[in-house]
Amino acid sequence: MMIGRRVLVRGVAAAALARPQVIRAQSLIRVNFLLPAPRFLTAFAPHNLAEARGYYREAGVEMEFTTVAGGAQVATQVGAGNAPLGGGTGDTPIIVRANGVPIRGVSLLGGGTLISVVARPDRGIASLRDLRGKRISVTGFQDTAYFTLLGVLGSVGLTARDVDIQAHGPTGVWQLFVQGQVDAMAGVPDWIVDAQASGVAPIRLSTERDFPSMAQAIISSDRAIRENAAGIRGCVRAINRALADLIRDPAGSARDLIAWLQARNMPANIERLPAVIAMYAERVYAGQQVIGAFDAQRMDAVQRFYADAGIIRRTTPVAELFTNEFVQG
Repeated sequence: MMIGRRVLVRGVAAAALARPQVIRAQSLIRVNFLLPAPRFLTAFAPHNLAEARGYYREAGVEMEFTTVAGGAQVATQVGAGNAPLGGGTGDTPIIVRANGVPIRGVSLLGGGTLISVVARPDRGIASLRDLRGKRISVTGFQDTAYFTLLGVLGSVGLTARDVDIQAHGPTGVWQLFVQGQVDAMAGVPDWIVDAQASGVAPIRLSTERDFPSMAQAIISSDRAIRENAAGIRGCVRAINRALADLIRDPAGSARDLIAWLQARNMPANIERLPAVIAMYAERVYAGQQVIGAFDAQRMDAVQRFYADAGIIRRTTPVAELFTNEFVQG
């Protein structure tokens, strides 16, 4: 009988220990997150590392990532309430909110800029002013890279009329740069590393000090912020935690990302990914006093440029373009 009672007690104790885990699993908040491009891209390293290291579940959320056709679709669908969160850049709310789409940033993924202007080393280009009359590739004329390029040119008194800007899509933008058919490009770290691996050593011409275009961001709608604050907070907390990991240990983060991608049969460029992550950590992710926080003055400066350049027809009060309520503390 004593043995039976001990078994019974152990069974009750085990059930008691298991019960909170079951309740926790059942209480996870499901959150749909829209991406503007395939999830395996290095641009989504913070999002993927957060899953690889179990940060979403620890933050109380269960994520569902859905890829749609570009950043404009992300902003439109998030604004319409079809998903509570999406991926964009810190500049995205400036452009789309002016057109009546009620979104704002809830986390800025770094203090640097996503887009850098780089030049080939064999074209006699040593500074931004040397771009006059040169051919520059971008992904498209409605893309953040194009708007960033305009801002960078404007910082030295140049306009789109002073250069030859060509749109070649996300592959052609760097391949034509490598082939020498353009003199410079406005690109993300991925393409700069691709160019380096192909034998071209790009000369970096711009940083956020030239034009304060921002890093990637998590965007949400006014309605979702009111009605799904807990889900947003959990997602932001998990991704910002992964962002801190990427800044602190890019090499270790790259190893975990490669393993995560391979386990899901997603493309993983084992040779280049560590170098790309290292460049993101240095040029895009670093530089914030509070991980994920927006800077009102920087947002205002970018918006004023977009207004002066005619990219947006009206400005929006800066306080309506972002909120730091999910990142502070």
